[in-house]
Amino acid sequence: MNAIRESTMRSVTDQIVARHTAPRQLTDHCVAPDVVVPGVVHEKRPARTPRGDLAPGIYHAWITIDNQAQFNSYSVDMLKGIQWALKTASNARDVVSVVLTGAGSKAFCTGGNATDFARYYARNPQEFRQFMRLFNDTVSAVMVCEKPVICRVNGMRTGGAQELGLACDFTIAQDLALFGLAGPKHGGAMIGGATDFLPVMIGAEAALAVGTLCESLSAHKARRLGMITAVVPALKVDGKFVPNPLVVTDRCVDEFGELVLGEPKTGEALLQGKALLARGEVDLSLLDAKVEELCAKFVTMFPDSLTKSLEALRKPKIEAWNRNKEDNRAWLALNMMTEACAGFRAFAEGSKEAGREIDFVALRQALAKGAPWTPDLIDNLMPHARN
Repeated sequence: MNAIRESTMRSVTDQIVARHTAPRQLTDHCVAPDVVVPGVVHEKRPARTPRGDLAPGIYHAWITIDNQAQFNSYSVDMLKGIQWALKTASNARDVVSVVLTGAGSKAFCTGGNATDFARYYARNPQEFRQFMRLFNDTVSAVMVCEKPVICRVNGMRTGGAQELGLACDFTIAQDLALFGLAGPKHGGAMIGGATDFLPVMIGAEAALAVGTLCESLSAHKARRLGMITAVVPALKVDGKFVPNPLVVTDRCVDEFGELVLGEPKTGEALLQGKALLARGEVDLSLLDAKVEELCAKFVTMFPDSLTKSLEALRKPKIEAWNRNKEDNRAWLALNMMTEACAGFRAFAEGSKEAGREIDFVALRQALAKGAPWTPDLIDNLMPHARN
Protein backbone atom coordinates (compact mmCIF):
# COMPACT_ATOMS: atom_id res chain seq x y z
CA MET A 1 0.00 0.00 0.00
CA ASN A 2 2.80 2.42 0.87
CA ALA A 3 4.49 1.76 -2.46
CA ILE A 4 1.22 2.41 -4.33
CA ARG A 5 0.63 5.62 -2.36
CA GLU A 6 4.19 6.85 -3.06
CA SER A 7 3.84 6.06 -6.76
CA THR A 8 0.55 7.97 -6.93
CA MET A 9 2.06 10.98 -5.14
CA ARG A 10 5.01 11.01 -7.56
CA SER A 11 2.63 10.94 -10.50
CA VAL A 12 0.58 13.85 -9.14
CA THR A 13 3.74 15.82 -8.39
CA ASP A 14 5.11 15.23 -11.89
CA GLN A 15 1.84 16.46 -13.40
CA ILE A 16 1.87 19.63 -11.28
CA VAL A 17 5.48 20.38 -12.17
CA ALA A 18 4.90 19.78 -15.87
CA ARG A 19 1.73 21.88 -15.95
CA HIS A 20 3.30 24.87 -14.24
CA THR A 21 6.74 24.72 -15.91
CA ALA A 22 9.12 24.48 -12.98
CA PRO A 23 12.70 25.70 -13.59
CA ARG A 24 14.75 23.10 -15.43
CA GLN A 25 17.67 23.53 -13.06
CA LEU A 26 17.36 24.77 -9.49
CA THR A 27 19.69 27.46 -8.19
CA ASP A 28 21.90 26.70 -5.19
CA HIS A 29 21.58 29.64 -2.76
CA CYS A 30 24.05 28.31 -0.17
CA VAL A 31 27.46 29.87 0.47
CA ALA A 32 30.34 27.41 0.30
CA PRO A 33 33.78 27.95 1.87
CA ASP A 34 36.49 29.61 -0.23
CA VAL A 35 34.04 31.02 -2.74
CA VAL A 36 35.83 32.46 -5.77
CA VAL A 37 33.44 33.52 -8.51
CA PRO A 38 33.70 35.55 -11.70
CA GLY A 39 32.50 39.08 -11.11
CA VAL A 40 33.87 39.53 -7.58
CA VAL A 41 37.49 40.57 -7.05
CA HIS A 42 38.83 40.26 -3.51
CA GLU A 43 42.28 41.67 -2.85
CA LYS A 44 44.45 43.12 -0.11
CA ARG A 45 46.05 46.51 -0.73
CA PRO A 46 48.96 47.78 1.37
CA ALA A 47 47.96 50.17 4.13
CA ARG A 48 49.48 53.60 4.66
CA THR A 49 49.56 55.93 7.64
CA PRO A 50 47.87 59.36 7.51
CA ARG A 51 51.29 60.80 6.58
CA GLY A 52 51.44 58.52 3.55
CA ASP A 53 54.05 56.08 4.87
CA LEU A 54 53.64 52.40 4.04
CA ALA A 55 52.64 50.23 7.00
CA PRO A 56 54.31 46.86 6.23
CA GLY A 57 52.30 43.75 7.02
CA ILE A 58 48.85 45.38 7.27
CA TYR A 59 46.29 45.93 4.54
CA HIS A 60 42.89 47.19 3.46
CA ALA A 61 40.59 44.61 1.85
CA TRP A 62 39.05 45.75 -1.44
CA ILE A 63 35.99 43.89 -2.71
CA THR A 64 35.15 44.89 -6.29
CA ILE A 65 31.93 43.98 -8.09
CA ASP A 66 33.02 43.48 -11.70
CA ASN A 67 30.21 42.89 -14.18
CA GLN A 68 30.55 46.02 -16.25
CA ALA A 69 28.63 44.69 -19.25
CA GLN A 70 25.52 44.73 -17.03
CA PHE A 71 26.37 47.81 -14.96
CA ASN A 72 27.83 45.61 -12.22
CA SER A 73 24.52 43.92 -11.42
CA TYR A 74 25.04 40.87 -9.23
CA SER A 75 24.15 37.25 -9.80
CA VAL A 76 23.42 34.69 -7.10
CA ASP A 77 27.01 33.47 -7.25
CA MET A 78 28.34 37.01 -7.03
CA LEU A 79 26.35 37.60 -3.83
CA LYS A 80 27.97 34.49 -2.43
CA GLY A 81 31.38 35.85 -3.38
CA ILE A 82 30.69 39.25 -1.80
CA GLN A 83 29.44 37.65 1.39
CA TRP A 84 32.39 35.32 1.69
CA ALA A 85 34.85 38.13 0.97
CA LEU A 86 33.29 40.24 3.75
CA LYS A 87 33.54 37.39 6.23
CA THR A 88 37.12 36.66 5.21
CA ALA A 89 38.11 40.30 5.62
CA SER A 90 36.34 40.52 8.96
CA ASN A 91 38.42 37.65 10.33
CA ALA A 92 41.74 38.64 8.76
CA ARG A 93 44.13 39.80 11.49
CA ASP A 94 46.13 41.94 9.06
CA VAL A 95 43.15 43.82 7.57
CA VAL A 96 42.36 47.30 8.88
CA SER A 97 39.28 48.23 6.84
CA VAL A 98 37.12 47.01 3.97
CA VAL A 99 36.32 48.90 0.76
CA LEU A 100 33.29 47.70 -1.21
CA THR A 101 33.19 49.12 -4.73
CA GLY A 102 32.41 48.50 -8.39
CA ALA A 103 34.58 48.24 -11.47
CA GLY A 104 34.78 51.04 -14.01
CA SER A 105 33.21 54.48 -13.73
CA LYS A 106 29.58 53.93 -14.76
CA ALA A 107 28.16 51.89 -11.88
CA PHE A 108 28.94 50.80 -8.36
CA CYS A 109 26.19 48.23 -8.76
CA THR A 110 22.61 48.26 -10.04
CA GLY A 111 21.28 45.45 -7.85
CA GLY A 112 20.10 42.09 -9.08
CA ASN A 113 19.77 41.27 -12.76
CA ALA A 114 16.17 42.02 -13.75
CA THR A 115 16.24 39.50 -16.60
CA ASP A 116 17.31 36.71 -14.24
CA PHE A 117 14.60 37.72 -11.80
CA ALA A 118 11.96 37.74 -14.53
CA ARG A 119 12.99 34.38 -15.97
CA TYR A 120 13.72 32.40 -12.82
CA TYR A 121 12.04 33.99 -9.80
CA ALA A 122 8.78 35.35 -11.27
CA ARG A 123 5.92 33.15 -9.99
CA ASN A 124 8.42 31.12 -7.97
CA PRO A 125 8.11 32.60 -4.46
CA GLN A 126 9.73 29.62 -2.78
CA GLU A 127 12.88 30.23 -4.84
CA PHE A 128 12.89 33.99 -4.30
CA ARG A 129 12.56 33.39 -0.57
CA GLN A 130 15.87 31.51 -0.74
CA PHE A 131 17.42 34.30 -2.79
CA MET A 132 16.37 36.83 -0.17
CA ARG A 133 17.97 34.70 2.53
CA LEU A 134 21.23 34.97 0.61
CA PHE A 135 20.79 38.70 0.03
CA ASN A 136 19.80 39.39 3.65
CA ASP A 137 22.79 37.45 4.92
CA THR A 138 25.03 39.57 2.67
CA VAL A 139 23.56 42.78 4.14
CA SER A 140 24.08 41.35 7.62
CA ALA A 141 27.67 40.43 6.74
CA VAL A 142 28.33 44.12 6.08
CA MET A 143 26.94 45.17 9.44
CA VAL A 144 28.69 42.52 11.53
CA CYS A 145 32.07 42.97 9.86
CA GLU A 146 34.64 43.67 12.58
CA LYS A 147 36.32 46.23 10.35
CA PRO A 148 34.90 49.54 9.12
CA VAL A 149 33.22 49.06 5.73
CA ILE A 150 33.54 51.89 3.21
CA CYS A 151 31.35 52.02 0.14
CA ARG A 152 33.34 53.57 -2.72
CA VAL A 153 30.66 54.74 -5.15
CA ASN A 154 32.21 55.00 -8.59
CA GLY A 155 28.89 55.31 -10.49
CA MET A 156 25.21 54.39 -10.16
CA ARG A 157 24.12 52.80 -6.87
CA THR A 158 20.57 51.58 -7.34
CA GLY A 159 18.12 48.86 -6.28
CA GLY A 160 19.52 46.19 -4.00
CA ALA A 161 22.96 47.77 -4.32
CA GLN A 162 21.59 50.90 -2.68
CA GLU A 163 20.60 48.74 0.27
CA LEU A 164 24.03 47.11 0.45
CA GLY A 165 25.55 50.59 0.35
CA LEU A 166 23.28 51.93 3.09
CA ALA A 167 24.39 49.03 5.29
CA CYS A 168 28.01 50.22 5.02
CA ASP A 169 29.55 52.47 7.66
CA PHE A 170 30.78 55.15 5.29
CA THR A 171 30.08 56.11 1.68
CA ILE A 172 32.37 58.22 -0.48
CA ALA A 173 31.06 59.01 -3.95
CA GLN A 174 32.22 60.65 -7.14
CA ASP A 175 29.84 63.50 -7.91
CA LEU A 176 28.49 62.10 -11.20
CA ALA A 177 27.09 59.11 -9.31
CA LEU A 178 23.34 58.54 -9.02
CA PHE A 179 21.54 56.92 -6.11
CA GLY A 180 18.14 55.31 -6.49
CA LEU A 181 15.56 52.84 -5.24
CA ALA A 182 13.26 50.99 -7.62
CA GLY A 183 10.45 50.17 -5.21
CA PRO A 184 6.79 50.70 -6.18
CA LYS A 185 7.66 51.69 -9.77
CA HIS A 186 8.91 48.19 -10.48
CA GLY A 187 6.68 46.03 -8.34
CA GLY A 188 8.50 45.97 -5.04
CA ALA A 189 9.14 47.66 -1.74
CA MET A 190 12.71 48.44 -0.76
CA ILE A 191 12.55 46.25 2.32
CA GLY A 192 15.91 44.58 1.81
CA GLY A 193 17.34 47.20 4.17
CA ALA A 194 16.43 50.65 2.84
CA THR A 195 13.19 51.00 4.78
CA ASP A 196 15.07 50.07 7.95
CA PHE A 197 18.15 52.22 7.43
CA LEU A 198 16.78 55.40 5.86
CA PRO A 199 14.57 56.58 8.77
CA VAL A 200 17.55 56.15 11.10
CA MET A 201 19.94 57.93 8.75
CA ILE A 202 17.93 60.80 7.27
CA GLY A 203 14.68 61.05 9.25
CA ALA A 204 11.15 59.77 8.72
CA GLU A 205 9.74 62.19 6.14
CA ALA A 206 12.85 62.33 3.97
CA ALA A 207 12.93 58.53 4.09
CA LEU A 208 9.32 58.39 2.91
CA ALA A 209 10.14 60.57 -0.08
CA VAL A 210 13.28 58.64 -1.02
CA GLY A 211 11.67 55.23 -0.44
CA THR A 212 8.40 55.74 -2.30
CA LEU A 213 8.91 58.28 -5.11
CA CYS A 214 11.55 56.16 -6.90
CA GLU A 215 13.46 59.24 -8.04
CA SER A 216 17.20 59.25 -8.64
CA LEU A 217 19.30 61.35 -6.28
CA SER A 218 22.53 63.05 -7.23
CA ALA A 219 25.56 62.45 -5.03
CA HIS A 220 25.28 66.05 -3.80
CA LYS A 221 21.66 65.59 -2.75
CA ALA A 222 22.49 62.29 -1.06
CA ARG A 223 25.22 64.12 0.85
CA ARG A 224 22.82 66.93 1.79
CA LEU A 225 20.27 64.43 3.11
CA GLY A 226 22.88 62.63 5.21
CA MET A 227 22.96 59.37 3.25
CA ILE A 228 26.68 59.54 2.47
CA THR A 229 29.90 60.84 4.02
CA ALA A 230 31.68 62.73 1.24
CA VAL A 231 31.52 63.71 -2.43
CA VAL A 232 34.48 64.41 -4.72
CA PRO A 233 34.67 65.72 -8.30
CA ALA A 234 35.20 63.22 -11.10
CA LEU A 235 34.74 65.16 -14.35
CA LYS A 236 37.82 66.65 -15.96
CA VAL A 237 37.45 69.25 -18.69
CA ASP A 238 40.58 70.60 -20.36
CA GLY A 239 42.68 68.97 -17.65
CA LYS A 240 40.81 70.57 -14.75
CA PHE A 241 38.26 69.04 -12.39
CA VAL A 242 34.80 70.62 -12.56
CA PRO A 243 31.67 69.92 -10.49
CA ASN A 244 28.85 67.81 -11.88
CA PRO A 245 27.42 70.11 -14.60
CA LEU A 246 23.98 68.47 -14.57
CA VAL A 247 23.02 69.47 -11.02
CA VAL A 248 23.08 72.63 -8.91
CA THR A 249 26.31 72.78 -6.90
CA ASP A 250 26.94 76.49 -6.39
CA ARG A 251 24.11 77.42 -4.02
CA CYS A 252 22.00 75.81 -1.28
CA VAL A 253 18.67 77.59 -1.76
CA ASP A 254 16.75 79.34 -4.53
CA GLU A 255 15.18 82.81 -4.34
CA PHE A 256 12.24 81.36 -2.42
CA GLY A 257 14.39 79.61 0.16
CA GLU A 258 13.80 76.11 -1.22
CA LEU A 259 16.76 73.74 -1.00
CA VAL A 260 18.29 73.22 -4.43
CA LEU A 261 21.80 71.89 -3.76
CA GLY A 262 22.13 68.68 -5.75
CA GLU A 263 18.84 69.12 -7.63
CA PRO A 264 18.89 68.58 -11.42
CA LYS A 265 19.31 71.60 -13.66
CA THR A 266 16.63 72.45 -16.20
CA GLY A 267 16.24 74.37 -19.45
CA GLU A 268 19.25 76.12 -20.93
CA ALA A 269 21.39 75.38 -17.87
CA LEU A 270 20.83 71.65 -18.41
CA LEU A 271 21.70 71.88 -22.11
CA GLN A 272 24.94 73.70 -21.27
CA GLY A 273 25.68 71.09 -18.61
CA LYS A 274 25.23 68.23 -21.07
CA ALA A 275 27.56 69.93 -23.54
CA LEU A 276 30.21 70.33 -20.85
CA LEU A 277 29.79 66.72 -19.77
CA ALA A 278 30.32 65.57 -23.36
CA ARG A 279 33.61 67.48 -23.53
CA GLY A 280 35.03 65.97 -20.37
CA GLU A 281 36.40 62.67 -19.19
CA VAL A 282 35.85 60.78 -15.96
CA ASP A 283 38.86 60.63 -13.64
CA LEU A 284 38.43 58.79 -10.33
CA SER A 285 41.81 59.72 -8.86
CA LEU A 286 40.25 62.11 -6.33
CA LEU A 287 37.78 59.39 -5.31
CA ASP A 288 40.63 56.96 -4.69
CA ALA A 289 42.59 59.57 -2.78
CA LYS A 290 39.60 60.32 -0.52
CA VAL A 291 39.00 56.63 0.15
CA GLU A 292 42.68 56.09 0.94
CA GLU A 293 42.63 59.12 3.24
CA LEU A 294 39.76 57.64 5.24
CA CYS A 295 41.33 54.17 5.31
CA ALA A 296 44.58 55.64 6.61
CA LYS A 297 42.81 57.19 9.60
CA PHE A 298 41.83 53.74 10.85
CA VAL A 299 45.46 52.55 10.81
CA THR A 300 46.31 54.73 13.82
CA MET A 301 43.51 53.45 16.10
CA PHE A 302 43.27 50.66 18.66
CA PRO A 303 41.66 47.76 16.74
CA ASP A 304 39.36 46.48 19.50
CA SER A 305 38.23 49.96 20.49
CA LEU A 306 37.43 50.70 16.86
CA THR A 307 35.44 47.46 16.51
CA LYS A 308 33.47 48.15 19.69
CA SER A 309 32.71 51.69 18.51
CA LEU A 310 31.42 50.29 15.21
CA GLU A 311 29.26 47.72 17.00
CA ALA A 312 27.73 50.36 19.27
CA LEU A 313 27.10 52.93 16.56
CA ARG A 314 25.59 50.37 14.18
CA LYS A 315 22.95 49.30 16.72
CA PRO A 316 20.08 51.57 15.58
CA LYS A 317 20.41 50.26 12.01
CA ILE A 318 20.93 46.65 13.09
CA GLU A 319 18.00 46.66 15.53
CA ALA A 320 15.64 48.01 12.87
CA TRP A 321 16.99 45.48 10.36
CA ASN A 322 16.65 42.49 12.69
CA ARG A 323 13.09 43.43 13.67
CA ASN A 324 11.86 43.36 10.09
CA LYS A 325 14.06 41.31 7.80
CA GLU A 326 12.28 37.93 8.13
CA ASP A 327 8.75 39.28 7.66
CA ASN A 328 10.01 41.37 4.77
CA ARG A 329 11.68 38.38 3.17
CA ALA A 330 8.40 36.45 3.26
CA TRP A 331 6.44 39.35 1.74
CA LEU A 332 8.97 39.85 -1.05
CA ALA A 333 8.76 36.16 -1.90
CA LEU A 334 4.95 36.13 -2.11
CA ASN A 335 4.98 39.38 -4.10
CA MET A 336 6.77 37.47 -6.86
CA MET A 337 3.37 36.01 -7.72
CA THR A 338 1.85 39.38 -8.53
CA GLU A 339 3.37 42.86 -8.72
CA ALA A 340 7.05 41.90 -8.75
CA CYS A 341 6.33 39.34 -11.46
CA ALA A 342 4.86 42.10 -13.62
CA GLY A 343 7.45 44.73 -12.67
CA PHE A 344 10.53 42.64 -13.35
CA ARG A 345 9.08 41.37 -16.63
CA ALA A 346 8.34 44.90 -17.78
CA PHE A 347 11.86 46.05 -16.95
CA ALA A 348 13.48 43.02 -18.61
CA GLU A 349 11.29 42.99 -21.73
CA GLY A 350 10.96 46.75 -22.17
CA SER A 351 13.29 49.12 -23.94
CA LYS A 352 14.31 52.75 -23.90
CA GLU A 353 11.79 53.45 -26.66
CA ALA A 354 8.86 51.41 -25.33
CA GLY A 355 9.56 52.08 -21.68
CA ARG A 356 10.31 49.66 -18.83
CA GLU A 357 7.20 50.11 -16.71
CA ILE A 358 3.79 48.48 -16.80
CA ASP A 359 0.57 50.30 -17.71
CA PHE A 360 -0.26 51.46 -14.18
CA VAL A 361 -3.62 52.97 -15.13
CA ALA A 362 -4.75 49.72 -16.77
CA LEU A 363 -3.65 47.76 -13.69
CA ARG A 364 -5.56 50.00 -11.30
CA GLN A 365 -8.64 49.89 -13.53
CA ALA A 366 -8.51 46.08 -13.62
CA LEU A 367 -8.01 45.74 -9.87
CA ALA A 368 -10.84 48.21 -9.23
CA LYS A 369 -13.13 45.74 -11.02
CA GLY A 370 -11.82 42.83 -8.95
CA ALA A 371 -9.70 41.25 -11.69
CA PRO A 372 -7.44 38.44 -10.40
CA TRP A 373 -3.71 38.34 -11.00
CA THR A 374 -3.59 36.01 -14.00
CA PRO A 375 -0.85 35.52 -16.62
CA ASP A 376 -3.15 37.21 -19.15
CA LEU A 377 -3.49 40.30 -16.95
CA ILE A 378 0.29 40.58 -16.64
CA ASP A 379 0.77 40.08 -20.40
CA ASN A 380 -1.61 42.93 -21.12
CA LEU A 381 0.28 45.28 -18.80
CA MET A 382 3.64 44.92 -20.56
CA PRO A 383 5.14 47.94 -22.39
CA HIS A 384 4.90 46.23 -25.80
CA ALA A 385 1.18 45.54 -25.23
CA ARG A 386 0.54 49.20 -24.47
CA ASN A 387 2.41 50.36 -27.58
